[in-house]
Amino acid sequence: MLPSGRDELAGRYPRLDRPALRVNFIASADGAVTVDGLSAGLQGPGDKEVFDTLRMVCDALVVAAGTVRAERYDALRSAPEDRMWRTAHGLPEFPLMVIVSGSLDLDPAQLVFSDAPRRPIVLTHRAAPRDSPIAEVAELIRVGDEAVDLAAGVAALHERGATQLLCEGGPGLLGSMIAADLVDELCLTVAPLLAGGPAGRIAHGPATAPRRLALAHALTREDMLFLRYTRPRV
Repeated sequence: MLPSGRDELAGRYPRLDRPALRVNFIASADGAVTVDGLSAGLQGPGDKEVFDTLRMVCDALVVAAGTVRAERYDALRSAPEDRMWRTAHGLPEFPLMVIVSGSLDLDPAQLVFSDAPRRPIVLTHRAAPRDSPIAEVAELIRVGDEAVDLAAGVAALHERGATQLLCEGGPGLLGSMIAADLVDELCLTVAPLLAGGPAGRIAHGPATAPRRLALAHALTREDMLFLRYTRPRV
């Protein structure tokens, strides 16, 4: 069963003793990543607690620009109890928001920027526009010449002390991270729905060799299933 307490949940999704990139996704039982174009239609009992816990224990949240726009991300402001947990564990009160964008097609007035408790970072590339208004509300880190070099971006975050990274998507970003061999852990919530329709899977991108995962836990609440997979250490 999925624990209900904050500390118990944090124990199930712990910070690791090494740099790690953890991915969190939700999908229907038949593999749909959205309902009517958004992930909200898949949510159920326990999902928000896991979602909030993963944000609580991370150093930085990494999200693709398309997901930020589609899901209407607001400021990365944790609940007071989560902020207390973070400071008690020697972490900044709020995690760092990191957005991956090749075009810098982002709205500086969106709350994810305008109400941010910490100045966000945007990972982009050297060919991206130099006069983007996003530079006024976020730190731009340019990695790669004509496309975002995700491995270099992750290394840049590590240099800033953000070693426990959480990615919430979207599927294109996850596919690129898999291709770059950056994913250390997958947290997958399976909703008890047959969604059908045109929705895609949780990852799409370049063809790549499969990577073996180990099941760390399988928890339930009502009919929701919470899976945590890790990459075996070599």
